[in-house]
Amino acid sequence: MLAVQNIPTVALDAHDAPLHIGAVTLRVTDLARLTNFYRDAIGLGLIAQDHATATLGVDGVALVRLVEGGARPSSPAGLFHLALLLPSRAALADWVGHAAQVRIPLDGASDHLVSEALYLSDPEGNGIEIYRDRPRTEWPRRDGAIRMATERLDLDALLREAKGGEYLGMPTGTRMGHIHLRVGDTSEAEAFYQGSLGFDLTVRYPGASFLSSGGYHHHIAGNIWSSRGAGARRRGEIGLDRFELVARDEAEFAAMRGRILAAGGEDGADGPAITDPWGNRLVLTR
Repeated sequence: MLAVQNIPTVALDAHDAPLHIGAVTLRVTDLARLTNFYRDAIGLGLIAQDHATATLGVDGVALVRLVEGGARPSSPAGLFHLALLLPSRAALADWVGHAAQVRIPLDGASDHLVSEALYLSDPEGNGIEIYRDRPRTEWPRRDGAIRMATERLDLDALLREAKGGEYLGMPTGTRMGHIHLRVGDTSEAEAFYQGSLGFDLTVRYPGASFLSSGGYHHHIAGNIWSSRGAGARRRGEIGLDRFELVARDEAEFAAMRGRILAAGGEDGADGPAITDPWGNRLVLTR
């Protein structure tokens, strides 16, 4: 009989909410290459694989699912980045050390006041954020509202905190923190995610809106930085296929299911599902 692994509980503000983001599914052209990237470069563990799919995550929890095959994108809408939330600043420092050692190119590094974040892209151009949150008590506020910014993150200082040695992968407690989407109009995105689905609007940037559940800084964001006026993507295209919205309990599941169905969604084989005005598909789970 297999021994039961005792996995320590790691408290994450992103998941201490009625709803949080679960696994993100991507359609890819080269399954083997992308599987190796998310395993070896990013540090996720391979949970399951067959000839057409791969599931990767941490602690046996699925975070990224890859599906091979799909049509060319018909719209600039879709995924801006998926965001992997590490449980500590030390874990972020260790990942930076790993990235430096194996020469993983970064697209940027930012201090958002509520979090510290690294940005990169996978080999097929899907955006990835790897970040850690500051404690909620340290999040700056203005007139009661969460304040975020994009300031320079000192990578050299962070790198000095890395413990060195062989990188053993993303640590216990790593989860999907949020998802950031390319949309065609931020007001329409607010109307859908806030007005129809009930998320709270937390922050507006120029050209971007951030929404959350339970007081987190954001679980879902939408921007128009390279997709202003974009139309809807079609199902089955390369890139974002779907993302999971995970309900904390049966009551939250029932309430969100009701909102999804009222907004034109449907009960599917994987759970209640709906697409936003740009074809970004959300599936409710528990």
